[in-house]
Amino acid sequence: MQDQNKSAPHIIDDPETLEALQRRLRRIEGQVRGIEKMLGDGRDCRDVVQQISAVRSAVHRVGLEVMRTYAHQCLTDPDASGMDDEAVLEYLFSTIARWT
Repeated sequence: MQDQNKSAPHIIDDPETLEALQRRLRRIEGQVRGIEKMLGDGRDCRDVVQQISAVRSAVHRVGLEVMRTYAHQCLTDPDASGMDDEAVLEYLFSTIARWT
């Protein structure tokens, strides 16, 4: 049995995926700044809540993409972590549980 104290892969090593995630996060950052401005401008509560909902949805989609990428790494290259298959799956499941 391999050393289970090693951590599972956690780096997004595909440059295109990383750039897409960073682009989405920058867009979300802009949306959050927009919400802050809306509040400062005294905009209608429904408009603010609608934008907050959009941000929450966008963050959720980023999380899904990170989890998809992470799961793909764990399942297609479990040896990269130095953990046995069962430990990799348990680590993946615990990460999913944290995210949800």
